Amino acid sequence: MQKIMNEAEYEAIMQRIDELVEIVDDNTNKTDKNYIELDILSDLVVDYEKEHYPVKKPLLVDTVKLRMYEMNLNQAKLAAILGVSSSRVSEYLTGKSEPTLKVARNISKKLNISANVVLGV
Repeated sequence: MQKIMNEAEYEAIMQRIDELVEIVDDNTNKTDKNYIELDILSDLVVDYEKEHYPVKKPLLVDTVKLRMYEMNLNQAKLAAILGVSSSRVSEYLTGKSEPTLKVARNISKKLNISANVVLGV
């Protein structure tokens, strides 16, 4: 098998992987047939999931909202942290405007959000 062709094959392989995970551990020899089978099936699943269940890059707005929740911040507190007005934060969160480079830098540093996410890379 070179590629998983459909969801039924994917589900069957996932069940087999679950069985193999119970058998294979860190001490299993890499030449063991179960280890080899698990390795091959895992690679097939990764390829299938990349094609059929791609992980989208996180949006800045969603990441900021999550960080606000994690840090127990409201818009006023976030505005104070970033050095902008509450209305400006509202514009960022609704997508009406984009942060300036200075504000983007503060978002990255003060909220500990990757610069790649802030810059949309």
